[in-house]
Amino acid sequence: MVNCLDDELQLVLSLEPDGINEAALIWARATAVRDQRPEPLTGEEKILGIQRRLQLEGAKLLVANREDSCVGFALFAPHEESLEIFYLAATPEVWGSGVASSLLVAVEEYAKSIGRAALELWVIDDNSRALAVYEGSGFVGTEQVKHDQLSGQIERRMLKEIC
Repeated sequence: MVNCLDDELQLVLSLEPDGINEAALIWARATAVRDQRPEPLTGEEKILGIQRRLQLEGAKLLVANREDSCVGFALFAPHEESLEIFYLAATPEVWGSGVASSLLVAVEEYAKSIGRAALELWVIDDNSRALAVYEGSGFVGTEQVKHDQLSGQIERRMLKEIC
């Protein structure tokens, strides 16, 4: 799968250790900046979460590269009628440049190609940057919320009908 809105951005499915490590570092850096904490040097603490989700049947890791650097990723897996996005992140340096939107377009195309009627995800309820990206891509917030035990954050479920 190579497709995107940005001519300089390459999207590639990857299960290679390098792709997992790069995704983990992006996730760690993005959450640190979002939460106003010091940025980590590695993504080591996020690797287990990514590996756990990749063990789900049909799970995929989509990596966004620009100029030979990994700048974003999406991790998703199909359910019976929908496709769930577990993680979507971009390096802070490319926030606002369309990397996340390009990843969402590619994930939606993949979901359609495997016959799924909707996309779903959980987002931290006060993450205004992520909410804006998802809403701009057609996701609608639901009334479903949950308390994430690890982060202590409240998360809201979002849906997007695609068929």
